Amino acid sequence: MNTNSFQLRHIGPNKKEQEQMLATIKADSLEQLISETVPENIRLKKDLDLDPAMSEYEYLSHITALANKNKVFKSYIGLGYHEAIVPSVIQRNILENPGWYTAYTPYQAEIAQGRLEALLNYQTMICDLTGMELANASLLDESTAAAEAMALLFDVRERTKKKAGANRFFVSEEILPQTLALLQTRATPIGIELVVGNHEQFDFADDYFGAILQYPGKLGQIFDYESFVSKANDKAIKVAVAADILSLVKLKAPGEFGASVVVGTTQRFGIPLGYGGPHAAYFATKEAYKRSIPGRIIGVTKDTDGGFALRMALQTREQHIKRERATSNICTAQVLLAVMAGMYAVYHGKEGIQFIADSVHNKTKLVANYLEKAGFKQLNSSYFDTLLVEIDAIRLKPIAESFKVNFNYVTDCLVSISINEATTQKDLMQLFTIFGQLKPRPNPLNEDFSGSFSQILTQEPFHSNFEVISKNVARNTSFLENEIFNTYQSETDMMRYIKKLERKDLALNHSMISLGSCTMKLNAASEMLPLSNPQWGNIHPFVPLNQAQGYQEVLQKLEHQLNIITGFAGTSLQPNSGAQGEFAGLMTIRAYHQSRNESHRNICIIPASAHGTNPASAVMAGMQVVVTKTAENGNIDVADLREKVELHSVNLAALMVTYPSTHGVFESEIQEITKIIHDHGGQVYMDGANMNAQVGLTNPATIGADVCHLNLHKTFAIPHGGGGPGVGPICVAPQLVPFLPTNPLVKTGGKQAISAISAAPWGSALACLISYGYITMLGFRGLTNATKMAILNANYIKERLNGHYDTLYTGEKGRAAHEMIIDCRSFKERGIEVVDIAKRLMDYGFHAPTVSFPVNGTMMIEPTESESIAELDRFCDAMISIRKEIVEATKDDTNNVLKNAPHTLAMLTTDEWDLPYTRAQAAFPLDFVSDNKFWPTVRRVDDTYGDRNLICSCKPIEDYM
Repeated sequence: MNTNSFQLRHIGPNKKEQEQMLATIKADSLEQLISETVPENIRLKKDLDLDPAMSEYEYLSHITALANKNKVFKSYIGLGYHEAIVPSVIQRNILENPGWYTAYTPYQAEIAQGRLEALLNYQTMICDLTGMELANASLLDESTAAAEAMALLFDVRERTKKKAGANRFFVSEEILPQTLALLQTRATPIGIELVVGNHEQFDFADDYFGAILQYPGKLGQIFDYESFVSKANDKAIKVAVAADILSLVKLKAPGEFGASVVVGTTQRFGIPLGYGGPHAAYFATKEAYKRSIPGRIIGVTKDTDGGFALRMALQTREQHIKRERATSNICTAQVLLAVMAGMYAVYHGKEGIQFIADSVHNKTKLVANYLEKAGFKQLNSSYFDTLLVEIDAIRLKPIAESFKVNFNYVTDCLVSISINEATTQKDLMQLFTIFGQLKPRPNPLNEDFSGSFSQILTQEPFHSNFEVISKNVARNTSFLENEIFNTYQSETDMMRYIKKLERKDLALNHSMISLGSCTMKLNAASEMLPLSNPQWGNIHPFVPLNQAQGYQEVLQKLEHQLNIITGFAGTSLQPNSGAQGEFAGLMTIRAYHQSRNESHRNICIIPASAHGTNPASAVMAGMQVVVTKTAENGNIDVADLREKVELHSVNLAALMVTYPSTHGVFESEIQEITKIIHDHGGQVYMDGANMNAQVGLTNPATIGADVCHLNLHKTFAIPHGGGGPGVGPICVAPQLVPFLPTNPLVKTGGKQAISAISAAPWGSALACLISYGYITMLGFRGLTNATKMAILNANYIKERLNGHYDTLYTGEKGRAAHEMIIDCRSFKERGIEVVDIAKRLMDYGFHAPTVSFPVNGTMMIEPTESESIAELDRFCDAMISIRKEIVEATKDDTNNVLKNAPHTLAMLTTDEWDLPYTRAQAAFPLDFVSDNKFWPTVRRVDDTYGDRNLICSCKPIEDYM
């Protein structure tokens, strides 16, 4: 065995096991299997033009050398991003722990209670600080959260406003520039008119439905918005507030002065800057809008025994139900980052968070005091952490950069300075020295300052003799009073609490998670290690490019790698999720048609089997959805497609297609399908959810697509993190390159770029290191072999389950792609639903495959290339054992092992056992289970009860029941 080969570590089955598997599926060779699976007319004729693979050792040396090309300055730029201190106990036990970062979205609540509790803590923290009734379990970034707020307020307009066609949305000129760009991107396609102006001069006209304010303003000034919000509410104009989360410790909660929605980022609660992400945005609103809130909400319910349990509430994957009627396409949250931010509050507690906020504020006052005494004019009359200074910015910038310091250079004579948690006494002294270069007096070491420095150094609160936050805007309500935020302040207790929650969650470090369309492959340690390096973590997204040379090399190389893999000409890494990638791809198509004076093209054709985010994204991009039929074999009905294309030829904008299909099949007619679209002037968008079956064998360009998004959190090894981070870059054909998205502060994209898709220029740049490592260590040959093995593993499971479960769809030669759908609908005759199989799998130590998507009553199984034959066999043995249990079930007797699943340790250890099967059958149905038993911590959860009794934050235990 070549111990330098990352490919051999990443791919599960070895050569001998591959031969055994090929024999099982009756194929003479791996190449024969691939030729029977992937149509010959779309096969690539040569290897991917990528570099040979690096070993893990070589790669770690390489990525460290690139990290050292980044210049880590002290950045006081602000604008929604601040250096934060990641508590070591959280870094070691969550960020670097596969028990947390390899978990899947908690759709199977019984084996996700730990993550759900951590997210409930997060929601509680957000509700407490914002003063709102309801918060979701995170969004992608502050700017997209603001855009979601605008969309929600548009959706919940009062009847009179809707009837009058009120479509204007007021945006304060104090809004962050990247947020304004996102609002512009999202507003135009859905018919919202943005009006940017001074909130103090707003006229509250009847044709406005909403407004958004920045709190504090983008350059630090704190405004008293109470009168504005009161007048707006009187006129049925609902107000969103984008608020700095740490400032809310000191400032009146927006909920207290009548806000309808509050959004922001939790990045400064212990999350690395990471050149822009990933970070968890927050979204809080009123309970009245619970049916319109985007994303996911964690709620309290009870299990079969009436015990306390948590689950995702309100069916918040609304786009899969409402489809083109959905108001949001949000599919990925930022769970791992939300967990970290919530744990930051748990660890520091109320008093700790108060201390941090006071410390940041007092250091800011100290700097203001110094600047005033030095003769500089500081313009903010009220502020939390940001000062606005009149100064010769052209002279200041080279001096500051010589000290490795960044400020926000607003104009040639205005500079803003944002102080953060990581600003030390030494940093303050450096600031005084820098400003002293422009005005050398007074000496900052004189008596006026020495005592204050001493207090900061000993971490005692610095009490200045002046206040800059008036009583009208100062916080006067409590927060973080719950016991959870006042218990775990020692590291020992915190470490044990994190471990306690981790033990309740099934992740990839325990067993295979075989989710169809949600590729759960190995997230290798060598891919993850660089994320802990401050040379990558402490870079502000708006630093000059020459300070981020390491990042620029990685991101440009990754874009090139993805271009080669997809066969396309250009890539944007900006989208922060797959659904955001869909929207970005459709917006480039929209811009392309507009550039050709064909703005009328607004029809988007989508197969009935498509992901629910597809129609939601199309509507968000201003398109009208036309659905095509599915043929009996599960493929797109080409005759129906052709008929609808011809009907809408003049207005055809795009086709959205998933390839291989959502049914796990390489459709041989794909090139005919894409040609039909092109012949009628449309563009083809390919959903990259199933790219794990394409890499190195075919590509989107070859099948005739014009744009695709890629799920880096699927095919390219970024871990799912319990439901995020996700990254969804788009790759485009030459004609769409000019329209790739830009950023208002750092230029990206094409010459005719659409406005921003996410807040940071390169989206979640830190997470992109993982995919860069994955591609670089596999090389062209390893990437192709990984795809082949994903297809082999899927067909091995298909063959092993043959005779026990029917595979719903296969290719023309009877093969599955990288996933397959098994039909469980006939089991209803015995009273068994597909959900019963999902819950019973927990007793065997497995997370269920994808349930009832894309076909109700089925399971979609995707093993990935990372799983060994031993793990595949364990899973197949479990499924075959469950099939035998189904045979023993009857419709009239629901007291069986499937209906009662999952079985908890509490059940097994009670004195009484009155079930018609043994404890051993319940908990240890096969021998391998007892060797590594995973115990679900609650019995089957009651979804209906949780929705009828919505509780989405921490309350005393007696309040739940």
